[in-house]
Amino acid sequence: MAFGLAAMAAALAAGGAARAADPVTLQLKWVADAQFAGYFVAKDKGFYKDAGLDVTIKPGGPDVNPEQVLAGGGADVVVDWMPSALATREKGSPVVNIAQPFKRSGLELTCRADSGVKTPADFPGHTLGVWFAGNEYPFLARMAKLKISTNGPPGVTVLKQGFNVDPLLQKQAACISTMTYNEYWQLIEAGMKPAQLVVFNYTDEGENTLEDGLYALEPKLKDPAFTDRMARFVKASMQGWDYAQAHPDEAVKIVLDNDTSGAQTEEHQKHMMDDVNKLTKGSDGALDPAAYAQTVKVLLSSGSDPVITKEPQGAWTHAVTDKAGIKAP
Repeated sequence: MAFGLAAMAAALAAGGAARAADPVTLQLKWVADAQFAGYFVAKDKGFYKDAGLDVTIKPGGPDVNPEQVLAGGGADVVVDWMPSALATREKGSPVVNIAQPFKRSGLELTCRADSGVKTPADFPGHTLGVWFAGNEYPFLARMAKLKISTNGPPGVTVLKQGFNVDPLLQKQAACISTMTYNEYWQLIEAGMKPAQLVVFNYTDEGENTLEDGLYALEPKLKDPAFTDRMARFVKASMQGWDYAQAHPDEAVKIVLDNDTSGAQTEEHQKHMMDDVNKLTKGSDGALDPAAYAQTVKVLLSSGSDPVITKEPQGAWTHAVTDKAGIKAP
């Protein structure tokens, strides 16, 4: 990543010395795991404190909608996927992307090789597992581009997938949604071999949509003090991601220390950290307008039922990363 750690630490320390600790509440998209390692590392290593921030990290879960938490005042900033954020914005909630730590998508469709699905042309007639609650949008866009109905045969039958890999293990679905860094490894850890799986990566299929960006509410960004607070938060968070890149084993330990559920294992978190680092590699936190445009293009291509119906306006800003001293792409 672009930051020099020593220079950043000095800058943050200098800024922090002149400020009282400003509170920031971050709502994660999912439970405490290596998907969010950069934030936990930034807090554990004191990067937020050095930036004059007192950061509270709220884990998510299946019943937590980050956009609703943001709109309800339960967080200053949230982690979410851009398809969900843009759909939410079109429905009237003024969420704005202020930074983009994840450079690539980790979303895949993973199929059993014994299902007979070898190429996307084999999807029709099969059951495919899909997450909902805003996570279904990339899948729907993908099926629309392939001109495959999602209303059952002769198209695909959609299984509303829980947040586990049981539908594939139990042969309830030919394919399920997976992330490169999480559910794929759950399948491997459950005993499946890579040769038993056929993986369709959305990015490799030309359907990359941005994931795990940072979003705040547009009216709050009109307050210079809030924008300054977010700039310090983003800069310190990216320092955390830099550190996770350079020290993956230590980052895993920090994540495990923050897993209050005790459900995570070191083996799985090491797999996650390695693959998450592939998605954040090369990102300095500033949103790439070309990647944003690609996401919008995918979402607008969903045939008669597009995820969004028109080109979004004001859905992202470089104001925060500019103030943080991060050079835009």
